[in-house]
Amino acid sequence: MSNFERTFVMIKPDAVERGLTGKILSRIERKGFKMVGMKFLLMTKSKAEELYSPHKGKPFFVSLVEFITSAPLVVMVLEGPDCIRQIRKLMGATNCAEAEPGTIRGDFGVSIQNNLIHGSDSPESAKREMAVFFTEQELVNHQRSLEKWISPAPTPVH
Repeated sequence: MSNFERTFVMIKPDAVERGLTGKILSRIERKGFKMVGMKFLLMTKSKAEELYSPHKGKPFFVSLVEFITSAPLVVMVLEGPDCIRQIRKLMGATNCAEAEPGTIRGDFGVSIQNNLIHGSDSPESAKREMAVFFTEQELVNHQRSLEKWISPAPTPVH
């Protein structure tokens, strides 16, 4: 049985600047994930440092903060069965040179830093990252009629 969960996803400045936002959103929607929150914004330095706090002190931290605050981006919360693992698979390897064709990074990415998209890697990260950008009141709980075709079927009773 699939694990129904929420995850945080960010379409990074390089994707927005290259006009790939719609293509990336389309892939996510076609996969069947439900959007429960979305914002288009220019990230502040303080938000970037909060988001990337697990990397503070690492050699790439400063350049990561500079990159992520350099242009507008899209942040969102998605919901669906096994969402975290499936979104990460859809994104492809962090290093675009190693990302499989058919993944977002494999098809559109150019470098390890300018890799178009971020997705939470665990339920704990998702919860922390969602809280940086969204309050619970900003997330829209809604039912789609197509969910019966996406969600796992109940186990039949014999």
